[in-house]
Amino acid sequence: MTPAEPPWLTPHGLRLARRLLLSHERAFGVPLLPGLDPAHEQRLAAQALFAAERVVLAHDEAGDPRLIYANRAALRLWRRRWDTMVGMPSRLTAEPCQRAARAEALERARRRSALQGYGGIRIDSRGRRFRIENARLWRVVDESGSAWGQAAAFGRWWWL
Repeated sequence: MTPAEPPWLTPHGLRLARRLLLSHERAFGVPLLPGLDPAHEQRLAAQALFAAERVVLAHDEAGDPRLIYANRAALRLWRRRWDTMVGMPSRLTAEPCQRAARAEALERARRRSALQGYGGIRIDSRGRRFRIENARLWRVVDESGSAWGQAAAFGRWWWL
């Protein structure tokens, strides 16, 4: 019996990683993972995105967006497994008192297609607070330009 592929390496996971990477480059003019061509090296790009030190998350376009992607750094920071993080409402990554400011930043990023330099307070699965700094938010689109959601990436954070 062959073991199942991890979710980030399934056909859906490969397409999503490609969209995250190509949308980031389109939004900011620089690759999220330099040296990789996600259009041609899809499996390698998906593995590199999942293993990246930089936290990367994405949510869908629903009225109450749900997470559709979280790399290993995000899973560790929020102290969750893939199956408990992916699918949860993305608003739950922040405390209730921080959700309005988070929603405003996401709306600004949606209108502009991207936002750089975002910071805010988040909360892990055990209630521990941390601050993120200098995050990038961008709109995730498919090959035809249709919106799929929004993504965030950041490398700087600290516990409060």
